[in-house]
Amino acid sequence: MKLDLYKHIYLLGIGGIGMSALARYFNAKGKEVSGYDKCKTQLTQSLEGEGICIHYKDDISQISEKVKVSKFNEILVIYTPAIDENNTEFHYFKNKGITPLKRSEVLAMITRQSYTIAIAGTHGKTTTASMLTHILKKSKIDCTAFLGGLSKDFDSNIVLGKKGNIVIVEADEYDRSFLSLYPDVAVITSIDADHLDIYKSKASLESAFQKFASQVKQKGFLLVQAGIRTQFEKPEAGALMSYSASEKANYYAFNIGVKNQKTKFEMGMLDVLPAMDFEKKISDLEISIPGEHNIENVLAAAAVAFFLGATYKNVNDAIRSFKGVKRRFEIHLQSDELVFIDDYAHHPEEVKLTIEAVKKLYADKKVTVVFQPHLFSRTADFTTEFAESLSLSDELILLEIYPAREKPINGVSSKMLAEKCTIKNEVCSKEELINVLKKKDVEVLLTLGAGDISTMVEPIKALYN
Repeated sequence: MKLDLYKHIYLLGIGGIGMSALARYFNAKGKEVSGYDKCKTQLTQSLEGEGICIHYKDDISQISEKVKVSKFNEILVIYTPAIDENNTEFHYFKNKGITPLKRSEVLAMITRQSYTIAIAGTHGKTTTASMLTHILKKSKIDCTAFLGGLSKDFDSNIVLGKKGNIVIVEADEYDRSFLSLYPDVAVITSIDADHLDIYKSKASLESAFQKFASQVKQKGFLLVQAGIRTQFEKPEAGALMSYSASEKANYYAFNIGVKNQKTKFEMGMLDVLPAMDFEKKISDLEISIPGEHNIENVLAAAAVAFFLGATYKNVNDAIRSFKGVKRRFEIHLQSDELVFIDDYAHHPEEVKLTIEAVKKLYADKKVTVVFQPHLFSRTADFTTEFAESLSLSDELILLEIYPAREKPINGVSSKMLAEKCTIKNEVCSKEELINVLKKKDVEVLLTLGAGDISTMVEPIKALYN
């Protein structure tokens, strides 16, 4: 059934970053949108302010009568895989003969009639997708984008195009969701072992990424980070290109330096499509977000933008003006006495790259890291790797594990992780954090995690202001 024919859109887990983008999309289309989430957050309050009805108790009686009396072909029920399997509302709709669809299935339906650009990878999806959207908009190339974070440039996790001919989506590997997509352009930023509760092994994860890459349409464009280039085959009748900030590739960065807390570099190009007439290099590129991984995100976004017809000036201007994404290396306080940065990093590799970027940027200062592990399974699977990454900091505070969709695993705790770390550390609850920080001589404070550690940003700012 065509999405335009549905009158009501009901979302189970509406407060998730991807789900809320769908809610906003359908709301903008004039549909009657409502939903359930277990927690009231700043994001759900924003949705309510936009006219979307939300309740916070798993209770059938709180579903509106309009939704309840809707015929099966009038209502689309969307759910996030994070929703509890015993959710009564989910089973209520199933028992009525309405099949709830995963967020990824609906996203695939939206993209089916559009030129689709899918950004995949275990890290870097949101920054790359946000930057590409920013570049295309600055280049007057119309697009709609579903983002996995709140873009500072658009103050939203969705950007609506006038025509919707080009759609940018983040291709989520969790639960193999990205295998529902058949993009015209695909970017693969990284394949580090993750979601082993789903994949069981890195080889299985890699196989899923290879399957995703094979689904790029004919005459399509597959862009892959150079370090994983050998894992992929050229799409049928399409192009396969690579990019890197550390080695020669089709798109590569060189002369990288940091000045006035901005990263400057040049971009070289080898055998690219379409052929670029910039004497095979672009000088004077500059971004305000640090780290080699973010340079690579820029290269990927720029490469796709060039492929779609953006000019050098448009790309350069857009990269310089890119504000970033909330909770991606977001600087909240910055003075000679103290710097406070918050970041979404929740995988060992992300933690490592973020800490390294901070230490390079503030080389003469002590870096105190507050990390909230995300998921018991991820903490168990990567205890050694987390310990190695976190031990790059000068001082470490570990919060209790954020469980998200999981139940506790016997023997897996933040204390267990702390014992593996090789630097001075302590474990505390989120509620105890401010009192712990009061006793510290903090120079650079870095908070990391994908759970609810973000709720501590304002209390921390209040502490130091």
